[in-house]
Amino acid sequence: MERRTPKNEDRTTGPGGLTVSVRPWAGGTVLTLSGELDMVSADLLRTALDSALQTAGTTVVIDCGGLGFCDSTGLNAMLRGRAIADAGGSRIELVRPRPLVLRMLELTGATDAFRIRDEPPD
Repeated sequence: MERRTPKNEDRTTGPGGLTVSVRPWAGGTVLTLSGELDMVSADLLRTALDSALQTAGTTVVIDCGGLGFCDSTGLNAMLRGRAIADAGGSRIELVRPRPLVLRMLELTGATDAFRIRDEPPD
């Protein structure tokens, strides 16, 4: 089954091969990550989160389905985004973390910091 890319999606590929696709949805913004989120590429996520969290009271959904690796720097970028979201009355949710990423979230206790969804919003 081929997945269509919404016409209003922005896609940025940064260092380390991380790709962040950004698209709006009714509740806020969906950030779809693909590749590796690490020390080299975490700034790309930070920038996307900062932009998505400009509006107070929004929900940012981070789709981790294409994320093959996430180190502590990547986790720190997500947690930093959560702190910014909390301060602005917004929230960050994670979607489809792969087993390796989910295990890292569990080991660090970060599963308590984020709502984890099965599917991204339409």
